[in-house]
Amino acid sequence: MSILRRTLYLDALISVIIGAALVAAPRFVLVTLFDQPEPADQAPLRLLGVASFVLALLMVLIGHRITELWWWCWAFVVLEGGAAAVATLHAAFGLPPGAAGWPWWVLGLGSWAFAFAFLWGIARAGFERPPV
Repeated sequence: MSILRRTLYLDALISVIIGAALVAAPRFVLVTLFDQPEPADQAPLRLLGVASFVLALLMVLIGHRITELWWWCWAFVVLEGGAAAVATLHAAFGLPPGAAGWPWWVLGLGSWAFAFAFLWGIARAGFERPPV
């Protein structure tokens, strides 16, 4: 259970930081830090920041009761695996002209790492405490 708990808390920390940055300064994060094209509208980025913050809260809640709720982490496997696939494919084939690729590769690799960490933690938890 410790692998899952640590993975949840680390993912939650990163999600809170990114979410707060997107809510507070979406243009600065996207254009200045990540060298992406100017967004037409910043509201979707702010909504993404709010969603990221809420996901972090859910990760912490599950982490606090991980011995009973470890199997809920399948949702985060789907989240991270989906984000990894989208980011990797976008970095490889979908970058607009003038956009930096490194943020998408970092997001893709980080999401793959979290997806596999969650899978490893779920496998270990399944042996420690199988579902009833």
